[in-house]
This record gives sequence, C-alpha cells and structure tokens, in this order.
Amino acid sequence: MAKKLNVTPLHDRVIVKPAPAEEKTAGGIIIPDTAKEKPQRGTVIAAGPGKKDEPMSVKAGDTVLYGKYSGSEISIEGDDFLIMRESDILAIV
Repeated sequence: MAKKLNVTPLHDRVIVKPAPAEEKTAGGIIIPDTAKEKPQRGTVIAAGPGKKDEPMSVKAGDTVLYGKYSGSEISIEGDDFLIMRESDILAIV
C-alpha cells in the first residue's frame, strides 16, 4: 500500500493514485510513450467523510475504475495523483 499522505479530501472527494500505463501488449509488442492511453484504474489513497446524508462507499486501499477524463491531476510530495468526486468512480475492483 502507498505511504500515508498529510492531505484529507473534503466531503465526497477521493484521492486516487493511478496505475502505471501498460508498457507491452498481450502479444509482447512494446507501446511507445506517444501511443499509451491514460490509465483508468487506480488505488484510493484517501477519501473524505462523504456528504451529509450519504456516507462514502470507497475507502483507502480500494482499487477502483474511473472515467478516462475524470478528476484533476495534482502533485503531492513529488507524486502524481488524481482528485475526483466519488460519483466519478465507476466500480470497485
């Protein structure tokens, strides 16, 4: 699991560490940097407390799937993360 962050998201926000992009295809072909797709899978690093009447359904450590253009990219302590609303998360894997 990832290291503990000193950042706590507010309300229904979630901080996600994206999974690394695939380097090879299943057939063994190496994918160049220009052709790599943005990952749509990641690990929840921190989650807010939720909205007033809606508790959070994800927690730190969950592996989630999210939309291709979901969230905002942020950098914390030199690492890249995404911060997004819980509603942007499509599934827990």
